[in-house]
Amino acid sequence: MRGGEAHAGYLRWWDAYFGLVAVAVAAATLLVDDHRPWRRGLAVGAIAAMAVLHVTAGRKQIRRGAEDGAALTVTLTHLLLYVVAVVSAPFTSWLLFAVVPLIFQLMNVRTGIVLVILANLVIPAVALVEEPQTATANLLIAVITGAASIWVSYWTMRVIRQNVERGQLIDELEASRAEVARLSHDAGISAERARLAGEIHDTLAQGFTSVVTLLQAYDPQLRDERLALAVRTAKENLAEARALVAALAPAALASTSLSDAVRRQADRFTEEAGMPATVRVTGTPRELPTPVEVVLLRAAQEALTNVRRHAHATETEVVLTYDEQRVRLVVHDDGRGLASDHTDGFGLAGMRSRAEQVRGSLTVRGGQPGGTTVELEVPA
Repeated sequence: MRGGEAHAGYLRWWDAYFGLVAVAVAAATLLVDDHRPWRRGLAVGAIAAMAVLHVTAGRKQIRRGAEDGAALTVTLTHLLLYVVAVVSAPFTSWLLFAVVPLIFQLMNVRTGIVLVILANLVIPAVALVEEPQTATANLLIAVITGAASIWVSYWTMRVIRQNVERGQLIDELEASRAEVARLSHDAGISAERARLAGEIHDTLAQGFTSVVTLLQAYDPQLRDERLALAVRTAKENLAEARALVAALAPAALASTSLSDAVRRQADRFTEEAGMPATVRVTGTPRELPTPVEVVLLRAAQEALTNVRRHAHATETEVVLTYDEQRVRLVVHDDGRGLASDHTDGFGLAGMRSRAEQVRGSLTVRGGQPGGTTVELEVPA
């Protein structure tokens, strides 16, 4: 996570900076400060206590980012230890380089400014007691350094917080993108399941239905013809199953044109249903994208199946029209019309879904005596 990584990286740099300032000031105090050893020892002890407090509580409060009572307690304790160090050895006032940024990390701007001013006043207060003649100069220096430290620390912490917030926003964006990708994947799976369901309905289910119908309509006088049709239908169904498993185009389109495949479907319909089905092709036939040809062929199969099962028709016509920008398939029968309880059957729903996938449209007209017309129009 970029926001978390950025914050963790910043904390590592801050720990190194805080530790460097603490060690440098402690070492310089022992080497340079001319106060008594016990005072220097007390100052170094206060610095060590500040370091321990930062490691045990300060980092935790910075990571939490909550400006509550716990954060205020940690801040005031650091400030108190800083006062002890400066009173013991004024040289430790260089700790301000670590104390001021720490205050702004733990407190809000208003509280931070007040505490930074108090921290800067510690130096002139100590000077007033130990070296009264330098009190005015030290006060002026404290005002200047206080203003500068407030300005620099405030803007530095603001930039750091903005970077962390940007990192968190990037994390949220990546999480949103991952969620969108997951939803898209799930939608793709659902769409593929629906597509396979349509393929199975339009091929295997219809083929098995034809085999069952032919065998149930067994007539000793037509035995050879019916068995031959059943065997051929079963073989075609097997070819469709293999093509479906291999994710290829329908077997009927593997080695022939769309118009020829539609004619074969009509011839098969005539043999199975015992009624004529004529095919008329207008315009100039041309090769279409495979998904478009699949949609048109499956629509012809489903429409002819509905005629055989529901229409009680005596004649069916299939018209395939090639325009410049569109291709239209029309299947019309002279039967009793599509019953109302079949207008939303799985086959028609599948046909509509297929049409929408290639930006086409499906229209079904009928429902009363006079036959049914199924019209599918797709861009091509």
